[in-house]
Amino acid sequence: MKTLLKGASVALLMSGTAAFANDSVMAEIAKPEQWAIQTGDYANTRYSTLDQINKDNVQDLRVAWTFSTGVLRGHEGSPLVIGDIMYVHTPFPNNIIALDLNNDGKILWRYEPQQDPNVIAVMCCDTVYRGLSYADGMILTHQADTTLTALDAKTGEVKWSIKTGDPAIGETNTATVLPVKDKVIVGVSGGEYGVRGRVTAYNLKDGSEAWKAYSTGPDAEMLVDPEKTTHLGKPIGADSSLNSWEGDQWKIGGGTTWGWFSYDPDLNLMYYGTGNPSTWNPSQRPGDNKWSMTIMARDVDTGMAKWFYQMTPHDEWDFDGVNEMILTNQQIDGTDRKLLTHFDRNGFGYTMDRESGELLVAKKFDPAVNWATEVNMDPASDQYGRPQVVAEYSTAQNGEDENTTGVCPAALGSKDQQPAAFSPKTNTFYVPTNHVCMDYEPFRVAYTAGQPYVGATLSMFPAPNSHGGMGNFIAWDNVKGEIKWSLPEQFSVWSGALATAGDIVFYGTLEGYLKAVDAETGKELYKFKTASGIIGNVMTYEHGGKQYIGILSGIGGWAGIGLAAGLTNPNEGLGAVGGYAALSDYTELGGQLTVFELPGTPG
Repeated sequence: MKTLLKGASVALLMSGTAAFANDSVMAEIAKPEQWAIQTGDYANTRYSTLDQINKDNVQDLRVAWTFSTGVLRGHEGSPLVIGDIMYVHTPFPNNIIALDLNNDGKILWRYEPQQDPNVIAVMCCDTVYRGLSYADGMILTHQADTTLTALDAKTGEVKWSIKTGDPAIGETNTATVLPVKDKVIVGVSGGEYGVRGRVTAYNLKDGSEAWKAYSTGPDAEMLVDPEKTTHLGKPIGADSSLNSWEGDQWKIGGGTTWGWFSYDPDLNLMYYGTGNPSTWNPSQRPGDNKWSMTIMARDVDTGMAKWFYQMTPHDEWDFDGVNEMILTNQQIDGTDRKLLTHFDRNGFGYTMDRESGELLVAKKFDPAVNWATEVNMDPASDQYGRPQVVAEYSTAQNGEDENTTGVCPAALGSKDQQPAAFSPKTNTFYVPTNHVCMDYEPFRVAYTAGQPYVGATLSMFPAPNSHGGMGNFIAWDNVKGEIKWSLPEQFSVWSGALATAGDIVFYGTLEGYLKAVDAETGKELYKFKTASGIIGNVMTYEHGGKQYIGILSGIGGWAGIGLAAGLTNPNEGLGAVGGYAALSDYTELGGQLTVFELPGTPG
């Protein structure tokens, strides 16, 4: 089996397709001793070929060193390691610290941007930031206030800086960026403020705008060709988005792009998902609300869309579609296929042909999912590709000011942005999940720029008739659409996973544990409780011939917003505060990097 992944395979990709990607990024990703991009590689596999730490010795892990970030609230993403320098980021105010790995982590430089703290009030679900990117000798950072800045990686000197959005109308940023070829591609947050989603490409040399593609609206502004851009193999047709909204609702229609980007250098296509439509009250926006809740494939040079797939038409539950797209080359029915695998908030795991946009698999990755019975897989049906909604759990059918109870999953999904990992050794995906349900009551809301545009009251609770906890860490077969094994957790698993050639998988828990499990069986091999709850993503690197594992601790994010922001009303935090109230019995605020090693000298 062939797969796009970190290390040797990326080196092979470089030899034939270096012209199709940023040479500096490809070169750094190809070095397994580094962690050069937040997702591990362009394919988002979060797989490392390092195997010094393996399932036979991982139980001997110990803390090598720690570093305080100096900032509290939720720490998402991970450090980067380029050469002998580690780059650590923080949530708002989005500080950056460069550490010299050759000199006991001495601080080489700091970058402390000055942001208006008023931006915090328009950040949906904590002041998180999912991390830095690297390209052409520069560290790229996209701040909460939408300032995109390129810094000299050696000195921290500002090379250029631009503004990509306007916090006054609710536009913010929490995501990392995608450096690819001669561009850097960014998204936007703010679906809960009526922001119109988009991705924008800027030129790496100076920050000038190259192209911009909106999620909703006129064809020209969306960068679609009505006859060539397809949905499930058929042209989308003229005005496909406009025809699916009432009046001008698309202008404040959400579809924001705060998740992860992946890239296939052979096809020269980038992949990402769009978020929920605005408002959360479905009665105020009749129609399919295209193209919110959609997987998009676009040419990175021009931004032109090749294909779309809308997972949750006319969303009624806030099932954002922004989670990562993981690219692998695997066999389906004995035929080699270029695949894209996506674990959506709506609870379905999708496997698609990433070249054509053909839907191959759509199965529930949490048995508790009840809002839909299935996704129709019959190409001859007028329901092809659409989830079959259960009337009892339809907030649109039940209507405004009616409390729809027992919907599974909750708005934060069977999985939120916390990224999964893929191991080519086991041909398996490792997925951090939520096991949470909700009550959902929509109400009418008016739009005012810069003010919340939610229109629903939520409460969340563990999935009933189950293990009593709010999370599972699962192994998933993306070809069969089946769970291989599942590990119950007391709280949602809000940490990004890491798979390695050492036949182990790492993840973190909201209580603060770093865990290592056997990649084949899921057997727990190691755990260590860090200083605060983990919502960061596990990474690995090698320095001085020794492999290290790194993880950021710092409770927060949507699941931890009660602790992070000091909220106590159960319905606050968009419904999460009550469901996760018990977290305060297990952890406290903090901001710390913990780095692990095996004892002794390598070799």
